[in-house]
Amino acid sequence: MTTEPHLFSSLSLRDVTIPNRIAISPMQQYVAGKDGLPTAFHLQHYGRLGIGGAGLIFTEALAVTPEGRVTHHDLGLWSDAQVEPLVPIVEAIAARGGVPATQLIHAGRKGSVGRPWEGYNPLDETTAARGEEPWQTFAASAVPANPGWHVPAALNKNGIARLVDAYAAAARRAARAGFRALNIHAAHGYLIHSFLSPLSNRRDDDYGGDFARRTRFLLEVTDAVRAAWPAGLPLFVRLSCVDDQEGGWTLDESVALARLLKDLGVDVIDCSSGGLGERTTTRLIARPEGYQVPYAERIRAEAGVPTQAVGLITTPAFADSVIREGRADIVAIGREALLNPHWPLQAARALNHDPNFSAWPPSWGWWLEKRARSASAGRASR
Repeated sequence: MTTEPHLFSSLSLRDVTIPNRIAISPMQQYVAGKDGLPTAFHLQHYGRLGIGGAGLIFTEALAVTPEGRVTHHDLGLWSDAQVEPLVPIVEAIAARGGVPATQLIHAGRKGSVGRPWEGYNPLDETTAARGEEPWQTFAASAVPANPGWHVPAALNKNGIARLVDAYAAAARRAARAGFRALNIHAAHGYLIHSFLSPLSNRRDDDYGGDFARRTRFLLEVTDAVRAAWPAGLPLFVRLSCVDDQEGGWTLDESVALARLLKDLGVDVIDCSSGGLGERTTTRLIARPEGYQVPYAERIRAEAGVPTQAVGLITTPAFADSVIREGRADIVAIGREALLNPHWPLQAARALNHDPNFSAWPPSWGWWLEKRARSASAGRASR
């Protein structure tokens, strides 16, 4: 008797049914056009991910203000003019049955930098000469992300209130563009994370100090976004479940925060880690497959909220085991999808969920099924 893989079971979140448990994680592309608008590349990129068979497909994070970008080349959702250009991307994702989703970001003190392949370093007078002017960054406190980096301005209470409104406005725009799931980026050293971690939050007002005050900004953002985002659509929050520096944010705090977020109407905690200071995306670090899954497992068990696991999940058997063993509700792949945008479709074959290419576009599946039968016949005749 063949058991259906758990990875290809559906998941209902509010009024949205995700056809399988595979998500494409938000990944910045750094190729936006003027004013944070998408280009032809974005339509091709997300279109091919849509064909690839993942149940839930997040675009890269969309900045809620111009200074909330990481680079000059990031997409944004701070203006009504940015809504309509995103619609073809939403439609391309949904065309093959995937749920189109996006993420909201303010880069905080890790913004105003060059693109990764240009060094990922803070913009300065040298970059200004080539048309990339630096901008003033903001954070919980005037503490640079890394030694020698620009010093962010500590947000005052009026600035915090304006940003809460900016997140809510961006959520409304995301709904108008047709996205069906939304993720608040509160990880990786960006603005919200700079409030959460005691290493970057040195405030002595209502937004700094103990756990309750350090989490206040995220809770206010979440409350405003949940009110602005349609009630029938799911809301995710991405957390760095632990900091990558001693004395920082802890997993115990992530569990406690997840409970509060659940009470505010968050449907899924997206469990990542680290990134408060140095960008580990540019470093070569040996890590085991699914190294962050234990964070998703513990938060799911102790906070009673669905979780999304991410981090070097590369093989179908491991991904299926995460769902089968109840360690997370969704597994997200990132760079693996860049290498192989058809990973979900190939995982379905590897797990014997779709042995005959029936989930592939018919114009591809017909050829591939015939090719597979020919190969099998060739092996049998040897």
